[in-house]
Amino acid sequence: MSEENNLPRLLTFYRETLRENLKKEFNYANPLQVPELQKIVINMGVGEAAADQKKLDAALAELTLIAGQKPVKTLAKKAIAGFKIRAGLPIGCKVTLRRARMYEFLDRLVTIALPRVRDFRGIPGKRALTAVATLRWGSRSRSSSLRSCTTKSTRSAAWISAS
Repeated sequence: MSEENNLPRLLTFYRETLRENLKKEFNYANPLQVPELQKIVINMGVGEAAADQKKLDAALAELTLIAGQKPVKTLAKKAIAGFKIRAGLPIGCKVTLRRARMYEFLDRLVTIALPRVRDFRGIPGKRALTAVATLRWGSRSRSSSLRSCTTKSTRSAAWISAS
């Protein structure tokens, strides 16, 4: 079996169709000028993790199911007395997707998860873009249908950053 058959559907569409269309539309002289995705970072802050580490473990398990790879715990940079957070305390998790996993995740997000979100009105365009062409989008509704399983977590939000 060749590796060409194992490529994600969105990646083959980008390489065969979209890259050429972008090159013609914007008159790029060099094929390396055509923009492409480099990585997708999924970040989940778990504020309740300061009091109960089991909630962080549940968020780690949920993010593992959604992303398909093990997330990394993120630590608090500074102590905040009002929230009872000390510096170095694990308060969230993140996972960075690259190459084939990135395109598989993006394909599942756009074709399966986002159409199922109740009252979905699209990803905000100009407000979500940063100066370095990074798209940031947050969702309070985590659709675990990305991995076709249901989870029992009570986490309220996840952030997706693509650049």
